[in-house]
Amino acid sequence: MKVAIIGSRGYPYVYSGYETLIKHLAEGLVEKGVEVTVYCHKGLFSERPKTVNGVNLAYIPTVETKSLSQLLHSLLSFIHLIFNKPDVLFVVNAANGPYGLISKLFRIPTAINVDGLEWLRPKWKGLGAKYFKWSAKQATKFYDLIINDSEEMKRVYQETFHVDSEVIAYGGIIRKSKAPELIEKWELKSNDYYLIVGRLIPDNNADLIIEGFINSGSSKKLVVVGDVPYTDEYASKIKGISDERLVFTGYVTNQNELAELYHQAFGYFHGHEYGGTNPTMLKALAYGSAILALNTAFNQEMLNGGEFGRFFEKNAKSVTHLVNSMEANASEMAMLKQNSPKGITKKYTWEYVVEQYYTAFQKLRRN
Repeated sequence: MKVAIIGSRGYPYVYSGYETLIKHLAEGLVEKGVEVTVYCHKGLFSERPKTVNGVNLAYIPTVETKSLSQLLHSLLSFIHLIFNKPDVLFVVNAANGPYGLISKLFRIPTAINVDGLEWLRPKWKGLGAKYFKWSAKQATKFYDLIINDSEEMKRVYQETFHVDSEVIAYGGIIRKSKAPELIEKWELKSNDYYLIVGRLIPDNNADLIIEGFINSGSSKKLVVVGDVPYTDEYASKIKGISDERLVFTGYVTNQNELAELYHQAFGYFHGHEYGGTNPTMLKALAYGSAILALNTAFNQEMLNGGEFGRFFEKNAKSVTHLVNSMEANASEMAMLKQNSPKGITKKYTWEYVVEQYYTAFQKLRRN
């Protein structure tokens, strides 16, 4: 079976949840004897080998702009694909919804992972939001299989677009602390700080978490890992907040350092608002973090209604109250840390994720 993958930045490039999915999926499919081709953004790769780890790579150019780079890259990749037809095409990102018409016209069985509710994200106000919702609707018309990463997102697509979808989550890999001294580069001590990990964008709600933390009676630090790769007023405002307890690390690309930041934190704040199965949350579970999450249906699903974390509402006062109550009950935080790896159930293992995709692709090929 030949499978082509379009819509990510490429392989083995890892920048976001999509690339992490593509990495594990491509490698897992190759182990099962599948011939996999991943379409890559040519400009992101200074070296361009034809094959890495058994995964075939096609380098397609694009214009590197925030709004158009992925759309143009996908379009050119679809055109290339017409002359190199696979047995099955796998597409990520609902923005690629309209291109399903191409694979439909050329009778290429195609599945798409539509990910989160992009049209609700503040960064896509106006025309951008309208495009994402329209594009998601086109995906439900043109693609042979819609894949969502959570039961709640499946429900949203049923209610919004009246279409059924298959649920396949993302995976997490349980890891224990290996080098706690790595956090010392930021002058941090184990269990003496809270952690936020994610892009500094409005729908991740770092601003209200920081405000709530500052207003608490905590003497611990709050470490903020992440940034945005462009000049942005919201991100700049957050990084400009002055409090001796705040530590801004920017991006942490060393995965061992990032893992230790999770391991050694007193608590991990998860403010992500729109999306299904969140890879950052999976890391927090797999790395044994005490999770304090925004109360959304998606986070409730991942934390099994509170079995693997605690929740705060979307306001600073709720964060303040949670910080004060958790610090008054350190034994509960310790229990959460011990319990959270149990949240990596079968559906959140990469082995099971790959197996589900493999089965789905086989069905598409036969049909």
